[in-house]
Amino acid sequence: MKRQYCILGETLKHTMSPPIHKRLFELRNREFEYKVKEISPKDLKANADELNSMAGYNITIPHKVAIIDQIDKLDESAKRYNSVNCVDNKNGVTTGFNTDCDGFLETVRSMDAKLSGEVLLIGCGGAGRMIAIESALSGASLNIAVLESDKPLALQVEKKIKAEKHDAVIKIVLNTQIDVDKHYDLLVNACPVGMYPKVDACPVPDEVIEKCDAVFDIIYNPDETMLLKKAKAMGKKAVGGMAMLVWQAVSAHKIWDGDEYTIDEVNGIIDEMNEIVKRDFK
Repeated sequence: MKRQYCILGETLKHTMSPPIHKRLFELRNREFEYKVKEISPKDLKANADELNSMAGYNITIPHKVAIIDQIDKLDESAKRYNSVNCVDNKNGVTTGFNTDCDGFLETVRSMDAKLSGEVLLIGCGGAGRMIAIESALSGASLNIAVLESDKPLALQVEKKIKAEKHDAVIKIVLNTQIDVDKHYDLLVNACPVGMYPKVDACPVPDEVIEKCDAVFDIIYNPDETMLLKKAKAMGKKAVGGMAMLVWQAVSAHKIWDGDEYTIDEVNGIIDEMNEIVKRDFK
């Protein structure tokens, strides 16, 4: 019987996990099976035995926290965020990981962008919270721009960061008060502005983009947001959200099977997946 893996979530109509993981398996000639498993929160415990019979699985909304009660131990990455998106099962012992942070860090590394300099982060909920923490722990001077309604979230993130890194440099501003004269080594968009179908929107004014060396937008539909189009037109390094999705999957394969991939191989998959989004997600 083939080794089995899956993506676990509640609504997975547009999940990119199966094609990403299938390509990663193919590149290493591994004939493993990767399925989609939709489960409602009330049925999660009832499916524990089936999940634990698999060699590993990925987890997405809304099970990233609830799954913790059903696995044996947590990696440091999962403990930091109290969130699991990857489970490895070796010899009947299940371990939870958070590879989202790996996806972000590897994306920045592959861009040859500077994470230890001035970083401007737009939004800090969900993935933005993780990006804020990883940036600060990597030595960034972090500027977080949020809506007035999200300022309490930003303050909570600041408190968590300062508990881990007392000398972290963090500045919280409103989206309307971004310093347009400041130079930023990296701009990260972690808010939904520019996402399909409102593809003509941009989260920051042109003056801010001009002051950035590199731009990463976590949105992957469309594959090239208005922010990325503007950044590329200005000659900036600019990468979309598919990169983070693929890199976090690469991290899962290293955990599961010890497989590693070249930047060229990963970039090839990113391009393939962006074509799928353009073809199927409109």
